[in-house]
Amino acid sequence: MITAKRLRELPLHLMILPGAVIVFIYHYIPLGGLVMAFQKYIPAKGIFGSEWVGLRNFTYIFSLPSTMEVFWNTLFIAMMKIVAGLVAPIVTALLLNEIGKAAFKRTVQTLIYLPHFLSWTILAGILIDILSPGQGIVNQVLGLAGIEPIFFLGDNNWFPYTIVISNEWKEFGFSTIIYLAALSGVDPSLYESAVIDGAGKWRQTWHITLPGIRPVIILLMTLSLGQILNAGFEQVFNLYSPYVYESGDIIDTMVYRMGLENAQYSLATAVGLLKSVVSLAMISVSYLLAYRLANYRIF
Repeated sequence: MITAKRLRELPLHLMILPGAVIVFIYHYIPLGGLVMAFQKYIPAKGIFGSEWVGLRNFTYIFSLPSTMEVFWNTLFIAMMKIVAGLVAPIVTALLLNEIGKAAFKRTVQTLIYLPHFLSWTILAGILIDILSPGQGIVNQVLGLAGIEPIFFLGDNNWFPYTIVISNEWKEFGFSTIIYLAALSGVDPSLYESAVIDGAGKWRQTWHITLPGIRPVIILLMTLSLGQILNAGFEQVFNLYSPYVYESGDIIDTMVYRMGLENAQYSLATAVGLLKSVVSLAMISVSYLLAYRLANYRIF
């Protein structure tokens, strides 16, 4: 028997139905293709006709000399992005919070989060131009200081850091909004009391502002652990080249080359499945930490 409460909730369930159908079609049905990781998949034979090889694909992947290098690159770049993605927005939010003129503050906010809405296809073209060792404006400025041109996108020593800095340039402004919202919830009377006690801006920030937004910082930090193996396919794919495979090749670009360029579908699926399993474990740990440290719960 349908109760009055369920009748009231029926429109809400109908609203989420299209989204649920799309998620089911594009996220759950393709999971059946994971069986290719355990097969010698041949497109002409299909999933049901291809030979079953068990864990042979995984064994072969770990026998490749570049596999551990790719996993390390992914972990290194992702970790640097996580750290930079926490520090830069917090510092920016603290600085913006001290600006008294609302018009200037809004203008700065708009300018710094504008790159978030541009795709990496567009930004990659811009970065390639401004970082060019020959005509790029960055190297021209360095040349005025007597520094030799740097091949930011073609030198293995510079490429990972270029990826992290350019990613932060694109995303830190948008992430700042979260911390600005958290700062608005700090009790102003605490600052008034601190001023009466003779505390300066630095002590107010250290003893009032940061403790006030600590739950948000902990929450975002723990949830970011779920992205530990996501170093940013779109960004790396648009900026890297064979010259920087040693330091810039990540799991997602490896899967792309194996699966779409070399038609090694079984190996690409095996690498992707391995990444998904590790990511699932990290997401589970991150939500556990978020619950323990910031009392954040999904359900």
